Amino acid sequence: MESLTIYEKASKAHKELYLIDDKVISRMLTLLAMEAEMQAPYILSENVKDLALVPQSDPRYDRLKLTPERIKNIASDIRNVASLQSPAGKIISEYVKPNGLVIKRITVPFGVIGVIYESRPNVTFDVFSLCVKSRNAAILKGGSDAVNSNSAIVEVIKNVLRKSGINEHIISLLPPGREEILHLLNAREYVDLLIPRGSRELIDYVRANASVPVIETGAGICHSYFDESGDVEKGKAIIYNSKTRRVSVCNALDCLIIHESRLSDLPSLVKLCASAEVVIYADEKAYISLHGKYPGELLCRATAESFGTEFLSYKMAVKSVASFSDALDHIAKFGSKHSESIISEDESRLEDFCSQVDASAVYTNASTTFTDGAEFGLGAEIGISTQKLHARGPMSLEALTTYKWIIKGNGQIRP
Repeated sequence: MESLTIYEKASKAHKELYLIDDKVISRMLTLLAMEAEMQAPYILSENVKDLALVPQSDPRYDRLKLTPERIKNIASDIRNVASLQSPAGKIISEYVKPNGLVIKRITVPFGVIGVIYESRPNVTFDVFSLCVKSRNAAILKGGSDAVNSNSAIVEVIKNVLRKSGINEHIISLLPPGREEILHLLNAREYVDLLIPRGSRELIDYVRANASVPVIETGAGICHSYFDESGDVEKGKAIIYNSKTRRVSVCNALDCLIIHESRLSDLPSLVKLCASAEVVIYADEKAYISLHGKYPGELLCRATAESFGTEFLSYKMAVKSVASFSDALDHIAKFGSKHSESIISEDESRLEDFCSQVDASAVYTNASTTFTDGAEFGLGAEIGISTQKLHARGPMSLEALTTYKWIIKGNGQIRP
């Protein structure tokens, strides 16, 4: 079938890519950044076709939407990646044994990486630039809701590859269809690693059906805990930014946890959220504190489903707790090990939070929206890993390599 041909071409292209000088790759990426900006009208016209099929009230709409400003930011990220050194071929360690064997450990690309993602067409550019810089080929399976956008972007990328004399099959976009996903999940002969980006349902499906190794990324159920000693002005700004900066991304705030002794400050802490029409699902004590002080049409009583939900919209849960220990228990039960934050002026409490919370990114007195590859100085990201094997947190160039051992001898044999 055609998809197998795609896999074979990707595998061959990866082997060629490993031999190309890093300066050639950087020049190609710089050219791609320019081309992305020049082709913005074409990309945006195709994006409009996808947007027309998604209601604006759907959380996917913002993830799917491209704008001139977003394309400018994408081009900037590509230039950042171009300026970085390739992580492939670095010597991690090297030593000489008494018998004269030289044992060296070096970084190497995975080979062919399959990425399955929903909505966000910017991921197509991000994945390509990171994969090619780390000498991996990429096979992409985007969502049907972004088929026009992704096809246009891959067309732009392939044109640049051809101009640069690089095998265009280092990037492939699989056609729509669930059958194509199943083939990708089990293409062990050709695919070395799978990275799903999207909803918990997508990640669970990939994990349950894949025979290719998987790194889980994407789902983010993020909390901010306002402690007994929390500063109201800091908290107000952090909560508002964490919730409303961009609601459809995985680092957005889903649940505010507040110590019961500070419930009188809750109306002040969420005052800015009212201006953004954030719907609050408050537990009983928080509801009483907010009743009459937060717009009634935006205030709801929390249900069991309110906690542990990634809203991806202008919605937020509020949970009151009697102790720091209760806050930790709530995060442990409902978090997704993505990003968690504490707002406190107690240094020992901040240290305890950092040491006891199990998440890929733990914040003190700062917004969870900083969980991002570019913000962490990584150039860009291929996803936020919420697992512990191999990579954790924002995954960038180094996370797209593994290593191998090189042993150099001169006739040694083992007794």
